[in-house]
Amino acid sequence: MNDALMQKMKERINELRKLPGVGSKTIKDVLEENGISRRDFLKWSASMAAMLGLSSSFVPVVAEAAEVSDRLPVLWLHLAECTGCSESLLRTDTPSVDDLIFNYINLQYHDTIMAAAGWQAEENYEEALNKFKGRLILCVEGGVPTKDGGEYLTFGPHAETGLEKLKRTAEAAGAIIAVGTCSAFGGIQAAAPNPTGAVGIHKVLNKPVINVPGCPPSAKNIVGTILYVILFGALPAVDNFNRPKFAYGLRIHDLCERRGHFDAGEFVEEFGDTGAENGFCLYKVGCKGPYTFNNCSRERFNQHTSWPVQAGHGCIGCSEPDFWDAMKPYEKPLADNYLASIDADATADKIGITILTVAGVAIAAHAAISAMKNPKE
Repeated sequence: MNDALMQKMKERINELRKLPGVGSKTIKDVLEENGISRRDFLKWSASMAAMLGLSSSFVPVVAEAAEVSDRLPVLWLHLAECTGCSESLLRTDTPSVDDLIFNYINLQYHDTIMAAAGWQAEENYEEALNKFKGRLILCVEGGVPTKDGGEYLTFGPHAETGLEKLKRTAEAAGAIIAVGTCSAFGGIQAAAPNPTGAVGIHKVLNKPVINVPGCPPSAKNIVGTILYVILFGALPAVDNFNRPKFAYGLRIHDLCERRGHFDAGEFVEEFGDTGAENGFCLYKVGCKGPYTFNNCSRERFNQHTSWPVQAGHGCIGCSEPDFWDAMKPYEKPLADNYLASIDADATADKIGITILTVAGVAIAAHAAISAMKNPKE
């Protein structure tokens, strides 16, 4: 099976190699200019292969997929959001391979970073839609307002609504990726009372959408999803919230470095106490790691150096639907609160009751949690 899969990937990459690239530089040139050696690139390829669930024999073909990542045109559309997802990818003083791959892809349109403006930007956009129809990778950042026909977000001199532009663009796309929690689930602007009727983009499209939520999502999850499309020419397996299982298949809690303290019943009771100094579990000061599916605790941020829980604040559950309403208050346990997902309610109740009533028997809670599977699979 591996041989057949390998052959299929190589055939796809060979087909992509026939397409024009984005410029004169190869990914090898880009990496060398930024001081990243071939050895480092192959190490990165190995980590990406592992993340995608591929064996080490696939490392060379993953590297080849990265090398042809400039062959598939990407159109990045901004809707209702803060641009934080793009900012997190771009604002780095020592870019990682993930960041450089993002810079290397064939980015045809991106409001934040493209040089064109005004009519020229609009012309570039229309040209990309027509020229690459059917093979565009559409990345969308931001939720889409739907109330009153979507008039709370408009573009350009003709006041095209975000809703109209999204639908028109999606028709030309070969793959659609919702980057960040806003485009996946509506974002903070969808918090109650949600005056603009903002929703995740999959709510208004009739095509499959891959959700890569997070506020922001990691560069590795974004690039990993694009690489998957390049390697397989298809969308990855997803859970019930359309999130790639390779990135959102486990809970934050499963791989947390503070997990041992949870199992031992050692908790931070309030910020700044002795437990906090000793790196104890943050559950009692509001960590939502037990209810949140993401790989933050494994992949981390900022060149893999840290993530919120390591820095001393609990997870706020930003990759879950409606986290802004369902996970509050962020500095207190959920206790008997209910999550937006019916499937996850049982999870919250089970963990909350166990820990809050019998902190000394955390091992029992551990057993209960360990028995749970991703309820959204």
